[in-house]
Amino acid sequence: MSTVLLALGTVVLLWALGGGELLRRRCPVGHWYIAGYPSAALRVWSTWRRVALLNDLTVNRRPPRALLGGLVVIGDALRPVVPRASLPRATRLGLTVTVRMCPGQTPAVYRAAAEAFTHAWKVHAVRVTSPERGMVRIAALASDPLASPGLAMAPKTLLSALVGIGESGGAWVIDLLDVPHWLVTGATRSGKSTLLARLIAELSPQDVALVGIDCKGGMELGPFAPRLSALAASRREAVALLGGLLIELHQRMRLCRGHDARSIWELSPKLRPVPVVIIVDEVAELYLSDGTRAGRAESEQCSAMLLRLVQLGGALGLHLVVAGQRVGSDLGPGVTALRAQLGGRICHRVHDSGTAEMTLGDLDKDAVAAAQSITTEEPGVAIRTGPDGGWERARSHRLTPEETAGTVARHASRTPHLPTLESALAGMREGEEE
Repeated sequence: MSTVLLALGTVVLLWALGGGELLRRRCPVGHWYIAGYPSAALRVWSTWRRVALLNDLTVNRRPPRALLGGLVVIGDALRPVVPRASLPRATRLGLTVTVRMCPGQTPAVYRAAAEAFTHAWKVHAVRVTSPERGMVRIAALASDPLASPGLAMAPKTLLSALVGIGESGGAWVIDLLDVPHWLVTGATRSGKSTLLARLIAELSPQDVALVGIDCKGGMELGPFAPRLSALAASRREAVALLGGLLIELHQRMRLCRGHDARSIWELSPKLRPVPVVIIVDEVAELYLSDGTRAGRAESEQCSAMLLRLVQLGGALGLHLVVAGQRVGSDLGPGVTALRAQLGGRICHRVHDSGTAEMTLGDLDKDAVAAAQSITTEEPGVAIRTGPDGGWERARSHRLTPEETAGTVARHASRTPHLPTLESALAGMREGEEE
């Protein structure tokens, strides 16, 4: 017994002399399990009833009534019933509590109380989800995992790209086989271009064709030109390129029909055409018109062709990643129709609430509020949706210009030739010269 007490005393002394701080710096996860979790769990357990009462998470038990002769005898006063919560369960980044909601409650009231949980439990943030009907899961984060994100690991598969890390600590992967088309929004210096660069770098070593549409003269996607099978640097070039992509789409449709296949993935590897990822940077430039008849015609063409590609392209190996600083219904009805077909959504910091609403509003109102809370001190942080319809905060990994150039140079020889696109752009440029 004395040996055990001596050992415990030694541990406490070392901890008091700075061992705890050293462990926190060297092994934050270990420090959380040893010191952070026990104290946080105690706070959750001791404050749960009070926080539930103050944030209207309780329901009132109906008083008993009894009939005595012709009189109704009313029992005790109303008594609040606190929802049943599980014991706090430790995770690598914090803890979780599962709550069985009282009849008549919805997850919305628990989401509204998230800020109160954060302060009462003295944690970085609280996220509320509903894994099944009648239940909510409250996840408390001990610290911000996106402040200095490490490089998570994920299996490398065709058309998947590891672009960053999620707030849950898992890898942020854009899988175009799972979700064929994506919408990416973000203001200047919010991290949108960093995300696109990371996506292209991750796809460059794969057997895929990359196509760019950058109506800002190719400033954003120009550095990747050696790995791009085609690049349109103006709206006129974009019209020609999109026309060539539609020709490619119809050729693939005929190929699948001729072999009784519903998608290119049902074809044999020898017959299967190469997947194409079309990256559109600053999509508003395709929709804005200069007021002339030719300008309106070009914007209408772009709108119609983009919509056709996104409606039919997923099964035919044509995938769209559409990005822009501002995406709103004021750009025209074609934008709203296009947005509805883009299943994947990523929203960085934006200047206007309309863009956040357009990106995430049809999926989850809480995600819109979370996107609008991203500050200028959080470049690369975004709200991203998952294939299950949920959302979380995430941060993309930054690539330096030197790393970008090195990636392009290493994989430039893998660039597939797409004759339909090359001939479409060549024909347009010859027409301009004449």
